Amino acid sequence: MNTLLFGVLPYVLLVIGIAGAIYRYNSNRFTWSTQSSQFLENKTLFFGSFPWHYGIITVLLIHLFGFLIPAGLLAWNGSPIRLIILEVTGLAMGLLALFGLVALIYRRLTNVRAKAVTSQWDALLLLVLLIQVITGVLTAILYKWGSNWYAAAAAPYLWSIIALNPNVDLVANLPLLTKLHIINAMVIVALIPFTRLVHFFVINIYKYLSRPYQVVRWYSRDSRTENIVQYK
Repeated sequence: MNTLLFGVLPYVLLVIGIAGAIYRYNSNRFTWSTQSSQFLENKTLFFGSFPWHYGIITVLLIHLFGFLIPAGLLAWNGSPIRLIILEVTGLAMGLLALFGLVALIYRRLTNVRAKAVTSQWDALLLLVLLIQVITGVLTAILYKWGSNWYAAAAAPYLWSIIALNPNVDLVANLPLLTKLHIINAMVIVALIPFTRLVHFFVINIYKYLSRPYQVVRWYSRDSRTENIVQYK
């Protein structure tokens, strides 16, 4: 079973993701966007979008660092203080992302206008993302020092996938919850070209995070009252 899930399935999902991206780019490249629904409802979106994006981007950057430079991550963790800082930061950002994602799901379920434009792909994507964040947060809570075994086992396993020589033994003994987290991540890769996640290919992350606030003013029926809110 481990050979099927971690030796064969990754390539199947990767082929689906690459083929789907090529097809979508050639057939309708102008749909590579988030298809924002902000104009339909903004309040709940505001409290969901920013915790989600800041939390998940930070978590992804930590994962990317451990994947690209696993020895550097292990060296960082050589100090107990630095290890604790990294683990606490990762868990905090994971919880922040979970809060934002739950808020976004709540908005999709309760706002009539947002629900009306929610496709089956959107619903599937939200479900898969929720599974991914929950399994990641639970892994961080239940199994200590996950960044160490990520650098020592998961990262080498991913590199073995890229090298077309999957070393299933590296992940065979990981907890079931962690295995689900890894498999679900592969599913997300396959879903990218079919969902809103495709906008990651074109988004300028630095520009998104560092763009200045926009000052929005509106007036109530009472002409003496003026409200000012800052939005990213």
